[in-house]
Amino acid sequence: MLRQTLFAIFFSITVSCVLSKTITVFIAFKATKPNSFWKKWMGLKISNYVVLICSSVQVLICCSWLSSSPPHQEFDYHTYHEIIIQCNEGSDIWFYSVLGYMGLLAAMSFVLAFMVRTLPDSFNEAKSITFSMLVFCSVWIAMIPAYLSTRGKYMVAVEIFAILTSCAGILCCLFFPKVYILILKPGRNSRKLISKKINI
Repeated sequence: MLRQTLFAIFFSITVSCVLSKTITVFIAFKATKPNSFWKKWMGLKISNYVVLICSSVQVLICCSWLSSSPPHQEFDYHTYHEIIIQCNEGSDIWFYSVLGYMGLLAAMSFVLAFMVRTLPDSFNEAKSITFSMLVFCSVWIAMIPAYLSTRGKYMVAVEIFAILTSCAGILCCLFFPKVYILILKPGRNSRKLISKKINI
């Protein structure tokens, strides 16, 4: 009963964290300009509010889903020669609303990161966020027709594959550049070099 809703809430928290990081990068670079409108937002913990608000919306959607038409188990007698116990989502509308909201968060993060990708590279993670959200959106867009064209236990396998692939894409795109610098290029991880790049 809680499998799909918990997955949706945890994934929404993850994407909300990436979105809040993107907004923080955006505000930080916009606030460097003289007389910038964004300077007054620097002291506030915008990232906390973004994660809280975006996650709360998904929680409300999931609570509405559970109260109106919750997922339940059903027996599939027809697809295979054996009886398969599987999860019936209860309402396809709520299920795709949950996926659609996650897609909306990912799209917002992707568009915002794409807008600030050309800012100075020293502290800018927008390019990494852009690639991570591109991988995330690509996986889930490809997952929808695959999910609709499968039946029974293979639907679960498609969903698990999409979850693992999108998680791996986010982790690799966000953290691989940092790990690369820390392990293979430790000389680039110095305050002096970063300050020199900023002055240039």
